[in-house]
Order: sequence, then structure tokens, then C-alpha cells
Amino acid sequence: MDRSSALTPLRAAVTAFARRYPADRWCVGLSGGADSLALTAVAAALNPTTALIVDHGLQTGSAEVAATAAAQARQLGCVDAQVISVAVSTEGGPEAAARTARYAALDAARDGAPVLLAHTLDDQAETVLLGLGRGSGPRSVAGMRLWDPPWGRPLLEARRADTEAVCAELGLTPWRDPHNTDPRYTRVRLRTEVLPLLEDVLAGGVAPALARTAAALREDNDALDALAAGHLDALRTADGLTVAGLEDLPAALRRRVIRGWLLSVGATMLTDVQLRAVDALVGDWHGQGGAAVSSPLRYQRLIVTRHAGLLTAAAQPV
Repeated sequence: MDRSSALTPLRAAVTAFARRYPADRWCVGLSGGADSLALTAVAAALNPTTALIVDHGLQTGSAEVAATAAAQARQLGCVDAQVISVAVSTEGGPEAAARTARYAALDAARDGAPVLLAHTLDDQAETVLLGLGRGSGPRSVAGMRLWDPPWGRPLLEARRADTEAVCAELGLTPWRDPHNTDPRYTRVRLRTEVLPLLEDVLAGGVAPALARTAAALREDNDALDALAAGHLDALRTADGLTVAGLEDLPAALRRRVIRGWLLSVGATMLTDVQLRAVDALVGDWHGQGGAAVSSPLRYQRLIVTRHAGLLTAAAQPV
């Protein structure tokens, strides 16, 4: 391959990912946009790859867009290309609902194979900014992982300009999602207004700096999570979580123990606010009532209370 080829850095990134996380076949999430088309081109040349195209049905002509993407995937050498139609709810806002439906569809269709997703360094920077703005805690600001089974993101160090260049080199016409330029969406305004302003004010390099920050936080989170897992094993009982021993831990470690316990008893979509409310039952105990956290059931939540030196969780209708 010509060393000046736009494909070279992306091929190197996917090859490095494959060496670190080997698999005999892949799926790739293909939207038809430049990022996922470029990833599909590289992946199909390296490993048997099935393209999974999710049709959210949210825009006129979405079926045609999906069919075009499937045809492009086959031309690029994919062993298969599947179009999956999904129904998107309105719960949690349009972006979150579409993402939830998409991930569920990809997970159901992957047939045990890893799914490669075409998130780039630019996507990572936007994710970090969203986490910062929402005050979601270090886990959110740590961004997306290279490998978060079954999801692989081998292009996290590539830029959008790199994927556009690959498509141009291969003569591919990517789909331009109108949602990606619609200022009603928070991520679009981050991409088109906030990040360019930061790049201007801080004289460039903002997106890579945000990605480096995310990587450092992931390393810290992994170390603290490993410590927390040991404490959780020691403090968890059949009835709940023992307060004695938990209250002596540093707050950052204590909240991770609490988070692990909550997830083990059925909590989902935990927020930093919820974790801090439960943590107050330990670190700021003055006889207060219980703290509510989310459960997987739409009309139910979990109430965490402290009694006789034990944290317990019980389901309660919303």
C-alpha cells in the first residue's frame, strides 16, 4: 500500500486493535457516514466483517439510506450486510432514545462477535465536554473506552478529517446526516460552536487535550474500581452493605463501593447526584430518610435506607 495513502493510519489503528483484542470475525456499526464507511473499508480488508446498519426510521428516506450503506459495505468486501429496523421511543430525549435503540439492536444482531464502532477523537472530545457540562463525575468525563466488550472503538485517536480523506480516496460518497448539523441537538452545538471557540481561544490542540484528559481519568478510575471491588467483597452481606468499615474509606473509594453494590442489587443509570445521596447515608449520617436510585423498570425505583448499621435497598413504585 502506498505510504501516502489516507488509509495507512486508519489501517494501523485497526491492526493494533486487532492484535490487542483478537477475534476471528467482526461486526461493524455502519451508518453510511464518513467515519463508519472508512472503518468498514479498513475492517473488511483485515478480518471477516459483517456490517450492521440500523434504520431508526426517524427521517424521510431512511430506508434508502440504509440500503445504500448495505450496498457500499458489500462493495467494500464485507461478508454480510444486515439492515435492522428499530422503533425509537421518546423516553430520555431523541438523542438518548435513538442511541439506546441502536445499541440494543447491534447487541441483538452481533451473534457473539465484537462490534466495531467508528467513534473518533473528535467524538471523544465532545463526550468529555458533555460530561464536564453536566457534572456527571469522573466516570463520565473519562469518555469512551477503546474496548468495552462487546464494543470496540479502534479509531479513537483518528480525526474526522482522516475518515473523510479515506472516503475521498476510495471514491465513496458518505451520507450526510442532517441531524449532525441541526443546532437543536446539544452535541451539534458543541461540535460547531463550543469546540471551535475553545480552539480559537486556547490556540488549538483542544480536542487532543480533552482526549488525553479522558485517558488519564480512565486509568485512575480503573485503579480505584479495582480497590473498591475488594472492599465490596468484604463489606457485602446477604442482606445489604455493612456501614462499619465503609465509613472509614475515602469518599471517592466509598462511593465506588456503593456504586458496585447498587448495580449488584438492580440499580441502573446511576447519576452522580444519586450516588452522593446514598453516600450521605454513610458519610453524613444524621438519621435522615432513604435515598432513591433508578431501577430498570420504568414505574419502579430503589430506595436505599440505613438501619442497624446496614444499607439496604427495596423496590418502590414511582
